[in-house]
Amino acid sequence: MRGIRLVLILLIAVILVAVVVLVLLPQLQPSAPPPAADPGVAQVTPAPEVTLPPSPTPIQFIELVVAVQELPRGFRIPPDAVVVAPFPEASAPVNVITDVEDVIGRVARTDIFREQPILSNMIVDDLTNLARVGSDAAAILPSNLVAVSLPINRLTSVAYAVQDGDRVDLIISLLYVDIDEEFQSLLPNQIALLRPDPETGQLVFTGESISGRPDNLPPPLGTVFLEPSERARPRLVTQRTIQDAFVVHVGNFPPNGRFIGVPPTPTPLPVEEEEDEGTPPPPTPTPPRPDIITLGVTPQDAVIISWMIEARIPVTLALRSATDTSRVATNQVTLDYVMNEYGIDVPGRRDFSIEPAIRSIRQIVVGEEISLGENTQ
Repeated sequence: MRGIRLVLILLIAVILVAVVVLVLLPQLQPSAPPPAADPGVAQVTPAPEVTLPPSPTPIQFIELVVAVQELPRGFRIPPDAVVVAPFPEASAPVNVITDVEDVIGRVARTDIFREQPILSNMIVDDLTNLARVGSDAAAILPSNLVAVSLPINRLTSVAYAVQDGDRVDLIISLLYVDIDEEFQSLLPNQIALLRPDPETGQLVFTGESISGRPDNLPPPLGTVFLEPSERARPRLVTQRTIQDAFVVHVGNFPPNGRFIGVPPTPTPLPVEEEEDEGTPPPPTPTPPRPDIITLGVTPQDAVIISWMIEARIPVTLALRSATDTSRVATNQVTLDYVMNEYGIDVPGRRDFSIEPAIRSIRQIVVGEEISLGENTQ
């Protein structure tokens, strides 16, 4: 019995040692290197993770009434001429119509084109109201604005880039001069000379006058009158005034007041009675550039613009971005502001110069210059 027990203990010990060896041996052995890549077999590289860009904000649409055919002025709108269609909300006008029942059976106030949204100011109830609707300018003008016109040219209208529906700022320039507060006339005043009458001893006018101011100079000169060498130079100041003005129309309005959706009338060519054979046709005449613009502004701003026109103050238009409705304060610009803002110093006097003498500076308009004197030689 004792021998059998000893044999069993040895067998159990051998089994335990075998189990331990089987468990620990794989961990003690070094890992096998990866198999070499076969040049004849294409290797597949895992694709890197792709980060998708954020999705753009979806465009919001609204349902509004649009025309599916041409609707001339005075045409009564039938049911099959309009439909409700989606339209970008950001581009939709304010006075849109969303129900076709508000359009069917009414009369087109102006020409309406295919796929054009129908606005409330484009239709009237019947033909008797067609002649009493007024102008297109009054129809598109917001209720809190009034229309006023002012002259423009190539420089003041952003090279004629301003068009109907734009927004502009108004920049003005003023020239300040010194005047006599009592006379309200330019300084210096004219000084009349007096002398005593040899018979009566009273002071009488000599008939001569001088302009200037009295000044005390060192002896032996004493008190003298200093006369100006030229007329006083005005002081220029420029500032932006009215902001975000609505452009109602550029140029003159047609006699009937209708300009929305109306194509421009081509300029007729003069008909010659006799034309030589082989003579090339004359070139198409270029239509004249507009010289007037109509703006929609507040009633107070309209009074300001009227004052500017009466005072003959030049007004320059600054075109605004279609998405910009901000109002930013600006600093008035003078000679001191330009020199301080850009670090310009007054050049010092020297005992030498260049030849020929520089007496004028070029201007934007060809042929105009600022001259320091009549003789520029």
